[in-house]
Amino acid sequence: MSLSRKKPGKFSHHRRKTPFLSVSFIFVTIYVLIAGASSLPAIGVTYSPATSFDHLPPPEHVAATLQRLKISSVRLPDSDSSTIRAFSYSNVSLFLSIPNKYITPIAANRSNALAWLYRHVVPFYPRAHVSAISVGTDVLSSKFDFSCDLLPAIRNVHIALHELGIRQISVSTTFSFINILTTSFPPSSAEFQQPINDLVIKPLLQFLEETNSSFFVNLYPYHVYKLNPEIPIGYALFQENPFSFRDDFTTGVRYRNLFDTMVDALITAMTVAGHEDIPVVVAETGWPSSGPEADANEMYAGMYLKGLIRHLRSGTGTPLRKGGVSQAYVYELFDKQTNRLGSGVIGQQWGILYPNLTRKYEVDFGSSSRIDTSRDLLGLALGFHLIVAVLLQAVSSSYDC
Repeated sequence: MSLSRKKPGKFSHHRRKTPFLSVSFIFVTIYVLIAGASSLPAIGVTYSPATSFDHLPPPEHVAATLQRLKISSVRLPDSDSSTIRAFSYSNVSLFLSIPNKYITPIAANRSNALAWLYRHVVPFYPRAHVSAISVGTDVLSSKFDFSCDLLPAIRNVHIALHELGIRQISVSTTFSFINILTTSFPPSSAEFQQPINDLVIKPLLQFLEETNSSFFVNLYPYHVYKLNPEIPIGYALFQENPFSFRDDFTTGVRYRNLFDTMVDALITAMTVAGHEDIPVVVAETGWPSSGPEADANEMYAGMYLKGLIRHLRSGTGTPLRKGGVSQAYVYELFDKQTNRLGSGVIGQQWGILYPNLTRKYEVDFGSSSRIDTSRDLLGLALGFHLIVAVLLQAVSSSYDC
């Protein structure tokens, strides 16, 4: 009797394809795991050596300290060339800013945009990881009217980058929260102020959607708290007290902190303007550690900073946006020299480091990276165990007769 093997039938033929199906499943699983693990906002700091105290350490020492503290994102309002160079070959992403005085010349001629990029980006990129450029900052507070020049300037910088073959840098402008919204509470009632909404913000939102860029905003719960005496201090400082909440009766949402309230007010305003999915980058946020007001003190500043980082790390987002903000930059690295000219005026101080590079507050930025929480690591571990099990079963079944 012949013992020759039977030719594989139709059923067997399909089973031999299992490994290929499993490989596809594996890639999908890996993508889902990494996407889920990378949902936490990046937390960075603002570094302004030109306006900080004299006798600061050189930028190279500051860059090394920030890497040691595991701060992976830095906003440079001054965009000084020597400071940008100091972050070359580091894992720190840079958020640059073009001063307001250059908006009109850049809007008038793209060659001016190229000239700025040749000074501040081209000599260092990609060794220095520039990720974003803000064309102007808080232009609505300026004594000059940039409403007609702002978007053309942003477009010219965007086009100039593409002409240079650089497509990974997002371009936008930075607004101040209190200068663009009609209200911060309830968030469901928020809209962009007129006429700036029709003149600037709506066209800008369309541009951001077309270029996959983000909305940059300076967002200070401290300022809103000072303007609204009825807001409890714990609500502004992320304190989880029994009565530290406010209800938006229109949406039925209960807010536990002022930061989320303000972010959702902005998201509501963007939704009303027809662009609900644009990412939000908080370009500045913080709490003053000293100043003429009693609430500007080091204890409250430390509470705000710790609460902010804890909240962003939690991955809970805001009630209206599960992912919350995509990035947040703490203002700022060092205190400013507010009495540089001997005027005697006492100003607010926002720095989180002393000039000797020691910390004011015991805050750990290290776990704010996008794949660095125990939940994410557990998910990745379980996911890879699942992948291995599926792969072994697929290989085994493919050899069944």
